[in-house]
Amino acid sequence: MRHLLSRLAPTYAQKLTLLASVPLVLAMAAIAFVVALQAKALADREISTLEIQLIDAKKVELRNYVTQARNGFYFIYGSASPQDESAKAQVAQILSAMIYGEEGQFFVYDFDGTALVSPRETDRINRNFSGEADSSGTPVVNELIRIARDGGGYHTYLWPKPSTGVEAQMITYVTSFPSWRWAVGTGVFIDDVLASVANARADLQTRVQRTFLYIGVITVAALLMVFGTGMLVNLRERRLADAKLKKLTQRVFDAQEEERGRVARELHDGISQILVGVRYALENARRRLDQGDAKAAAPLGKGIDSLGEAISEVRRISRDLRPGILDDLGLGPALRTLVDEFAARTGITCHFETVVFRNRLDDDAKIALYRIAQEALTNIERHAAATHVKMNLRGHRQGATLEISDDGRGMSDLTRSAGGLGLRNMQERMDQLGGTLSLQSAPQGGTLIKATVPLTHLLPPEPARATPAPTF
Repeated sequence: MRHLLSRLAPTYAQKLTLLASVPLVLAMAAIAFVVALQAKALADREISTLEIQLIDAKKVELRNYVTQARNGFYFIYGSASPQDESAKAQVAQILSAMIYGEEGQFFVYDFDGTALVSPRETDRINRNFSGEADSSGTPVVNELIRIARDGGGYHTYLWPKPSTGVEAQMITYVTSFPSWRWAVGTGVFIDDVLASVANARADLQTRVQRTFLYIGVITVAALLMVFGTGMLVNLRERRLADAKLKKLTQRVFDAQEEERGRVARELHDGISQILVGVRYALENARRRLDQGDAKAAAPLGKGIDSLGEAISEVRRISRDLRPGILDDLGLGPALRTLVDEFAARTGITCHFETVVFRNRLDDDAKIALYRIAQEALTNIERHAAATHVKMNLRGHRQGATLEISDDGRGMSDLTRSAGGLGLRNMQERMDQLGGTLSLQSAPQGGTLIKATVPLTHLLPPEPARATPAPTF
C-alpha cells in the first residue's frame, strides 16, 4: 500500500505544473467573467447609442418637415389677421394635402383641443379631444398644445397606425401659430427603429456568447499546454531563464546609455547651434535698431539674455544625459564637476575626495557609479534637507568604492519620501556589475550610501607615460 501511495505521489515537475495550472484556471475564469460583464455593458452602450442616433435622426426629419411646411404657407399666415377665416381655411387646405409615406400626415389642433386638420383620420375633424390620452395613460392632445404654447418641441406616445389600426410608438414634433391659437405638427412611427434596436441587441448578445465560448476554448487549450509542457520544466531551464533575464536587463541599460549619448550629441550639435545663431541674429538686429529707435533695443536685449540662458540650460542637460568629461577625463573629474554644479545650483556645501590609483574602471563601472552619484544627489536635493554633502571615491584591493553622505533627515525619511524607485535603480546597477550597495546612517546624521564595484571591473594599469594618465 505504501509503495502504491509513493508511486501516486506527485513529482516535483507535477507540483510545478499544478502550481502553474491553478492560477491559470482562476485567472482565465476571472477574465471570462470580466469580459462577459464588459461585453454586456458595451453591448448595452452600443444599443443605447444606436437607438438614440436613430431617434435623433427621426426627430431631425420631423422638424425639417414642419419647418418646410410652415415656410410653404408662411406668406399667408404672416399677412393674415387673427380673425381672417379665409386665410385659415387656405392654410388648413394646404396642410390637409401634405400627406407623405404610408402613415405620414400633418395635424392641427386649436388651443382648446379641437382637431382642425387630420387628413388620414377625417372623423376627428371639428371634434374636441381635450384630455385625450393613449392606452398607457400618456396625455396626448393637451401635452401637444402645451408644447406648442412653449414654442415647439417633441412628444412621444402610443397611437394607432392609420394603415393597420394597430397601436405603435410615435414621435411628434409640434409648433404653434400663436396669433391663430393653432398647434401644428406631424409625427412618425418608430416601430422600425425599435425593431432595428431589437435585432442589434440579439446580434450583440450572440457575439457575447460566442466570445465567452472562445475564452472557454482558449482556457482549456492553455491548460492542456501547461500540463503538457510543465513536465519538461527543470532547474536548469530556470537558471537559463534567469541568465537571459539578466542579459536582457543589461542590454536595456546599455540601450539607455546609448540613447542618452545620442540625445546629448543632438542637443549639443543641433539645438545649441541653432540657439547660438538666433543670438547672433538678435545681436545684429539690436545693432541695427541702435541706429534708429533706441527704445526697441531693450526687449531685444532681454531676448538675447534669455537665449543665453537657454543655451546654458541645453548644455547642462547635455552634460546630465552623458557628460563628455566622463569619457575624456574619467570618473573622478566627472564626479568633481557633478558635485561642483550641484553645490552651485543648490547652495549646499559639498566636499569631494578621491584617491589616485593607476587601475582604471571599465565603461560599465564608470557609468554605473556616475549614475548612482546623480541619483543620490537628486534625492538629497529633493528630500534630505541637507546642508553638507561629502563624496569619496577610492580604489582598494577588492575594487573601487563610492561613498556619498549627507547631514539631512536620515535614511528612513529619505527612502519614505523618495518612494524607493531611485534606490532600486541603484541596486539594479550594482547587481548587474556584481557589486554591492548599502545604505546606513551617516556618523554626522543623515544617510550614507556606499557602492562597491568588484575588482573584475578594474582595468590593468597603463604603461608609464610622460603625462600622467587620468585617475579613472
